[in-house]
Amino acid sequence: MSHVILTDHAERDHLLPLTHTRPVADIRIGLWTIAERWKRRWDVSVSYLTQEYLTPVYGAPRSGESLYVNGALFPTDEVVEQIMSLKEGETLTFEGKWIATRSSERPAEFSANGTEARGDISVVERPWKIFQWNGWAIDQDMEWLFKNAMSQAVPSHVTLIGERIFVDEGAEILPSIINADEGWIYVGKDAVIMEGSMVRGSLALMDHSTLKMGAKIYGPTTIGPHSKVGGEVNNSVIFGYSNKAHDGFLGNSVIGEWCNLGADTNTSNLKNNYAEVKVFNYALGRREGTTSQFCGLTMGDHAKAGINTMFNTGTVCGAFANVFGGDFPHQVIPDFAWG
Repeated sequence: MSHVILTDHAERDHLLPLTHTRPVADIRIGLWTIAERWKRRWDVSVSYLTQEYLTPVYGAPRSGESLYVNGALFPTDEVVEQIMSLKEGETLTFEGKWIATRSSERPAEFSANGTEARGDISVVERPWKIFQWNGWAIDQDMEWLFKNAMSQAVPSHVTLIGERIFVDEGAEILPSIINADEGWIYVGKDAVIMEGSMVRGSLALMDHSTLKMGAKIYGPTTIGPHSKVGGEVNNSVIFGYSNKAHDGFLGNSVIGEWCNLGADTNTSNLKNNYAEVKVFNYALGRREGTTSQFCGLTMGDHAKAGINTMFNTGTVCGAFANVFGGDFPHQVIPDFAWG
């Protein structure tokens, strides 16, 4: 069995605040995190080369011959085949980015000089790429899952449009409307879709998560494990262990773990002048363009928003922030902010 060391590289600081509390490869996109995808699809063992303060939680990288792989790389069959074929000391690159190196010792640096990778290579470089690429990522994961696992039956009381749905063990779907023609639907183990929910794919509702009564979900959206979601959600990724349990709109957003959006919290995802949305980049110390008209909220782990919070377009909320008050919060909310 090959061993893969998923390595934080130049992309890490551009993905803050999401990477304050996790290695880059622990970012969720599609059904799984990048690390989970490596383990599930290619049956490799994985360790992390990440920030020193995260090592007590995630462990130190294994010694001996390993494949050092950029943790921001979204693995596909095409690129994994090229990585696995590397010989000792060889490096794979793509358009000036370091992708992977096979080495018996930790390289002193990860150089962008090497063999150029073939095909389409996807490196998650910015937070907004997570929701922009989420539909494609769900497609990748579901096509593999359908070949390697068996779905449970969809209950007859569900109004189902299309057939692209996978229901895992213990999942419960109460009377609701699910449109799988628009994209894949995954309902994870022991997940619940309550009555009156309206779902338009793609959707990945992960293990032990719940869609509350009357929820309106537009894909491509991922709701990570142990989360509760209600109201209206459009093209967003919730990493897991987070709640948006009440009415309010969440669109084109990325929400970390252990977050809570209070009742009637709303995120703006479009400027009144329809201009490109610019988002604060920690690494650059300034806002940068997303090349898109649509971008909502990026929220770091353990952040909380009080009831009726109004997030402006392209807001970045730091980790452990507690946001409340009667006006729009700043578009850049520091870590550990209060109020």
